[in-house]
Amino acid sequence: MEVLTKKNKKKSWTEKLEFSAEGYPKIIAIPDNWAKTIGHGKMVILTPKIIDEFIKTIPKGKLTTINLIREKFAIDYNVETTCPLTTGIFVWISAGAAEEDKAAGKKQITPYWRVLKEGGKLNPKFPGGIEQQARYLTKEGFQILPGKTPANWKVNNYKDYLIKS
Repeated sequence: MEVLTKKNKKKSWTEKLEFSAEGYPKIIAIPDNWAKTIGHGKMVILTPKIIDEFIKTIPKGKLTTINLIREKFAIDYNVETTCPLTTGIFVWISAGAAEEDKAAGKKQITPYWRVLKEGGKLNPKFPGGIEQQARYLTKEGFQILPGKTPANWKVNNYKDYLIKS
């Protein structure tokens, strides 16, 4: 059995959420190897905390998608796009930290389950997978349409519930 020391101790989701580094958020040129799929120009790399604070503003009965989050921050920072890789990771970190908060007894947690993938699909990377996200969404009154596989589960008429950024 490996003994965890401070040096190799795994960070909690909350510790990852609190990450901050000098110079972030950061605007950079879109890497050449990404330009074919997302275009040329500038992109912003946010922080987990910025993403978490935004998700906290999504009211009950409303939804958003990861791409809409990216579009919102691209407009806010006057760039062509928001980094797709880090945005997805930071939403995932926010979800993990929210579940840590819930386990610690907090009543108000970040409503990460209101963030969908494109096409209104549920996110299998969220804590508890698609099934847990479906339970949370159903509890809030959304209807889940099961697909042929769980990876295709989505919110019925999700576009009717999208927040306007």
